[in-house]
Amino acid sequence: MTKNLILIQCKDQIGLVATISRILADHTLNITSMREFVDEQSASFFTRIECSGLLPSLKALQIELERELPSKAAVRINPNQEKKIAILVTKEYHCLADTLSRHFFKSLDAEVCCVIGNHSNLSDFTRRFEIPFHHVSHENLSKADFENEIADILQNYSPDYIVLSKFMRILSPEFIKQFENRIINIHHSFLPAFIGASPYRQAYERGVKIIGATAHFVTNDLDEGPIIVQQIIPVNHAFSVNDMVVAGKEVETAVLSKALTLLLQDRVFIAGNKTVIFE
Repeated sequence: MTKNLILIQCKDQIGLVATISRILADHTLNITSMREFVDEQSASFFTRIECSGLLPSLKALQIELERELPSKAAVRINPNQEKKIAILVTKEYHCLADTLSRHFFKSLDAEVCCVIGNHSNLSDFTRRFEIPFHHVSHENLSKADFENEIADILQNYSPDYIVLSKFMRILSPEFIKQFENRIINIHHSFLPAFIGASPYRQAYERGVKIIGATAHFVTNDLDEGPIIVQQIIPVNHAFSVNDMVVAGKEVETAVLSKALTLLLQDRVFIAGNKTVIFE
């Protein structure tokens, strides 16, 4: 039996679930899983539907759903299942290594189309997985030229998502706009605490008892985009800054892995500066 996935985000109104169910039944589709959520503050409705059955006309279903749902409803039917991701790196390898190993053993459910680094340190490692590595140095280029060169490379690959895997450069609003809602960052802090550089030192100096990591969408507000996944681990007075860094790397890897799984399975909706996630 053919499986279908339908994602809907629209203004809330009475009877939406009944309307959607009726339309799917009219198209001989059987709902096998339906998760929905209403954000009462913004009066927004979100649903992720898995259904089975042959779909004679995807276009006809799309048109009917958009006609019967509130205006400007965002409807996606059977989005591309194997997505492409591009990874931006600097020198740290732990998050990249985890993603590439999952890609190698086919547990990522995505194609890593390229890795771009502003240093060449990780080029040999990346090429061992037979993945293209592009070195774009920031040292002899203006910020605009540096970002334009990266953007040109990305446009050639057309990735669904761009992962900042310990990419230690702040991106401009112009760059972010080109890839809106497609750039994912792993931040080595439990946001909103310790935004920006050296969060482990900030945490150490504050004497915190937990440290963590946050995967989030990138926006023009530094480290303040919609959060996808967060995790924490306990620390104590005996931890040095370096101890926190070592422990934090494990959390960063786990958080990025979880965030990618949710994104690649189309379980994440962006709602303003928040996310709705159907796990």
